[in-house]
Amino acid sequence: MPPVLVDSHCHLDFPDFADELPDVVARAVAAGVTRMVSIATTLKSEPRVRAIAEAHPEVLYACGLHPLHVHEEPVPTVEALVAVARHPKMVGIGETGLDYHYSAETKDVQQESLRLHCEAARRTGLPLIIHSRDADADMSRILAEEHAAGAFECVMHCFSSSAQLAEDMLALGFYLSMSGIATFPKSQELRDIFAAAPLDRILVETDSPYLAPKPKRGKRNEPAYTAMTAQVGADVFGISTEAFAAATTANFDRLFSKAAEWTKREAA
Repeated sequence: MPPVLVDSHCHLDFPDFADELPDVVARAVAAGVTRMVSIATTLKSEPRVRAIAEAHPEVLYACGLHPLHVHEEPVPTVEALVAVARHPKMVGIGETGLDYHYSAETKDVQQESLRLHCEAARRTGLPLIIHSRDADADMSRILAEEHAAGAFECVMHCFSSSAQLAEDMLALGFYLSMSGIATFPKSQELRDIFAAAPLDRILVETDSPYLAPKPKRGKRNEPAYTAMTAQVGADVFGISTEAFAAATTANFDRLFSKAAEWTKREAA
């Protein structure tokens, strides 16, 4: 049997999976990926993502407004995010964050949205799921300010930023999530950042359908490929794939405690 893993971040509602979603989930389970968190990137898409989670026992979900979508719909209220979070399989707030690479012109709205999501994470007790690109200074400052105003849990999804941002986030007690980017030949600097982090702060994800790990790079990613990233993660930490899988699964259950509780209830 393959080691048990969790794909902590994927997008199963995207059109890339429309024609074969049951097979995609089945392949993930066969590869040892027994749970997947599918992310709604807007509140408009939440019903669609929720329906996938309700249809597949292995799928949980999260919801927020992605920073690249702040120009498409209003920033959600804290109350709206709290209301969505009442669903038993809704386990995280986000993804939210800052992306100045593609949308620096909306940075003020992105920052407003990020702060509202921080408040929703505080009120619900659910972890914040952060997207960060080319915005390290503002990201570090805002999350530090918000955490000082009231603690919350957080994961830096698909982490590929600087060593300084990693250090800042770890100092706040946050987690770093490893994606297929960490498997790319030119990502040694990123692998070094992960290697310097405590193993008990690491998650693993696909961000599928994007960022397929080596040797699937350039193809559509899917949750089953979490196992490929986990093999590289094990090498980074100098441990067996089984040990890395066990550690990252335990980390997921600690951070996403609502997901862990759901899994226990379903297994009982």
